[in-house]
Amino acid sequence: MLSKLWNKNASLMVGIDIGSHSVKAVLISEGAHGYQLDAYAVEPMPKGAIVERKVQDIEAVGAVIRKIRKKVMSSVGNAAVAVSGSTVITKTVYMDVSLTDDELASQIEIEADSLIPYPLDEVSLDFEKLDVNEADPSKVNILLSAVRTETVEARVSSLETGGFQTKVVDVESYALSRASDLCLPMLPDDADGKVVAYIDIGATMTLFTVTEDGKNIYTRDQLFGSEQYTRSIVSYYNKSFEEAEREKLSGALPPTYTFEVLAPFQTTLIQQIRRAIQMYLTFSGKDKLDYLVVSGGSANLENIKELLTTELGIHTIIADPFNNMSISVDVDQIELAKVAPQLMVASGLALRSFSPCHI
Repeated sequence: MLSKLWNKNASLMVGIDIGSHSVKAVLISEGAHGYQLDAYAVEPMPKGAIVERKVQDIEAVGAVIRKIRKKVMSSVGNAAVAVSGSTVITKTVYMDVSLTDDELASQIEIEADSLIPYPLDEVSLDFEKLDVNEADPSKVNILLSAVRTETVEARVSSLETGGFQTKVVDVESYALSRASDLCLPMLPDDADGKVVAYIDIGATMTLFTVTEDGKNIYTRDQLFGSEQYTRSIVSYYNKSFEEAEREKLSGALPPTYTFEVLAPFQTTLIQQIRRAIQMYLTFSGKDKLDYLVVSGGSANLENIKELLTTELGIHTIIADPFNNMSISVDVDQIELAKVAPQLMVASGLALRSFSPCHI
């Protein structure tokens, strides 16, 4: 059961986001004046160790996490990790409001048997009470999450190989949603009551989540990411994938790359974001989004904030989950600013130290 891993203990945990191109880690503490970023780390992932968001080489991933362990506070051995939304089945089910947690657990297993296309002995389940059903107050909305146990175990084994004990297994899109609160101070004062979309563009997967009045109301994953940009550099300039990644980050590409590679990728990126927004609007019946917050590696693309604001007509900002936090003196703030948009999911996982909630 995932519930064995979703521990309610509020001890400090490192949030570890295992991606196909890198591992990101964040350690956050809480004091009298709010949250503080104590440490962070970003380490590249060997090619092929993660394929389609699944761990293919536990030893290779564990070796990267060992490097992470040395960079963050060594006294903190507990970690929160996430599985990809593309590997998770989530459903909202309705249960009698009077049921206890133990009774819910038994009922959920019966319900899950008809909802999940795998044998239950191959699946890890967990659930969380959301709120009373508006249409029928005798029922409570229950968020049911299920993932193949082998997917969970691969991540747990990778963390153990790297020197961490897994205390929490979450879902990436839930972690992004949780981190959304950290970015609210960057938006206009009315944002707390508005419809705000958060889009995290990873190497191969884009997470899209929408909040309204501070509540998560929609999540979706898209198979799209910045790897497409890197592959364009590879093919256009006849470079290896590693060279393309390095030169993309260092800005060492020819001046003409702006027109040859960057502009076409930006066009594709805008199309993908527009499509995600349209799917949400169709689903929700709403007319528009009020604000858009962009994170992930592609958030650092040149002029992306201005471009999205102009093309989509939505007030857009680049995420910085640490904008309203104290920063430890041990953290290089100049280097942090370069990678902060990539650390949203890891920050959302780190916040599990202070809240047992999934979302």
